[in-house]
Amino acid sequence: MKHLLSAQPADNAHVVIESSSVWEVILGIAGYTYAQLRHSFDLDEEWKQWKGEMNRSLLEHLEAIQETNLWYAMLLLQNRWNAGTIQEFSNQLQAMTEEAFYVTLLPYKNRDAEASRKEIPLHVHQKNRFTEYAAYFKGHDYLEDYVRLLGEKSCGELSLLMITVMEEWHGFISTQPFWEKWMQALAHETRQTVKPDAPLEEIERITGGVKYVPEPSVWNIKLVPHVSYRPWVLQLRTPDTMLFFYPVNEEYFAEPGVPSSDLIRGHKALGDELRLKLLFQLQKGPLSLQELSGQFHMSKTTLHHQLSLLKAAKFVSAEKGIYSANVKQIQSFSKKLTQYLGKEE
Repeated sequence: MKHLLSAQPADNAHVVIESSSVWEVILGIAGYTYAQLRHSFDLDEEWKQWKGEMNRSLLEHLEAIQETNLWYAMLLLQNRWNAGTIQEFSNQLQAMTEEAFYVTLLPYKNRDAEASRKEIPLHVHQKNRFTEYAAYFKGHDYLEDYVRLLGEKSCGELSLLMITVMEEWHGFISTQPFWEKWMQALAHETRQTVKPDAPLEEIERITGGVKYVPEPSVWNIKLVPHVSYRPWVLQLRTPDTMLFFYPVNEEYFAEPGVPSSDLIRGHKALGDELRLKLLFQLQKGPLSLQELSGQFHMSKTTLHHQLSLLKAAKFVSAEKGIYSANVKQIQSFSKKLTQYLGKEE
């Protein structure tokens, strides 16, 4: 007897665009407290000015977030609930069991580490388990220390800090004149249609260039537009969901005669002799940070700072520690400048 097996249609990941004032509050806190990269954010100058206007309590709590990286925990919690308001977020957090709290906040590493991650919430008072799991993230910019922190502070202490800083940041930022315009832009962004039969193409289109390679067990893709974290795309992975936090389209904020953030960011990146030399060198071919350090006789830290500005302007990209010049973006920038000056033929 012959058995004929007809091909089954392949399942596609479910892609949604999700936004709220809560997401924007958390991303604002995340950007403001990112000390190493803050100089490359669009809002860096505003943040410097706002620091003098913020009350002492908010500044102290932002400093605590910078030390603990609890913005990461807030993102994981908001992914679980998609709360529409800070009060709703607070209510959900207060009603959460201790086990659910740690199940949510412990970062996903890979399938091999999942058993360890799921065991920890059952033994939260055994601090060595947090230390052992932190070792999975050795060398990561912040997750190793973040996991250790979860074992050092109580659930109540962590919850109180997160809620307090979110309430204070929202209380400050929502009184700014641009806040309503931000909310309108984000709401407009979420109303666009996502084609279900072409998820990878839709992710790239909506985010303005993110090329996502499907991963095992990830069936949900969340695209979260933002203003506060511009110009960066932030990625976050949970056991079954991939999140991309992408900057909203510049067109939402365009005003006649006012240069776009892209133009300002680009000129900031190019307005330095060293950065121009780096770009010139990278146009000849990809180089690692180690190779650039040797060629320019400078520390990796100094070069990383300069390269971050070129990356923010998208003149340079980096993959697995190798930097490359983005020729198309450089050409596009030149065209945008010509258009802004009204000299386009």
